[in-house]
Amino acid sequence: MSTGVPLASVKSQIFEAVLGFLPDWVQITVLALVVLALVASWVVKLARRIAHRRAVRNGAPVPAAVPPGQGRGADYLGPYAPAQAPPRPRPSGADFLGSYAPRQGRGDDSA
Repeated sequence: MSTGVPLASVKSQIFEAVLGFLPDWVQITVLALVVLALVASWVVKLARRIAHRRAVRNGAPVPAAVPPGQGRGADYLGPYAPAQAPPRPRPSGADFLGSYAPRQGRGDDSA
């Protein structure tokens, strides 16, 4: 009941075809290096995940965060950075009410 469809992907067939022309010792070495690279990437991911969890649990800064003193964004633009607008004082109280704010004057106290 074979359908004639190969079970391996095209990439793996190409990989096997390229390795098929090489001597056995080269094939074994290449396969070992591929497996070693895969295991090494897993170890690095696991180490980073563990370091991140420890940092979060201890309240320490996360290693992936920007180190203090390192600028970002416009800090690198130098003279080409857009001009910084001076900070405006934040309105408070009746300033938000606009025309609905109570009038402030001298004759308001007397009825």
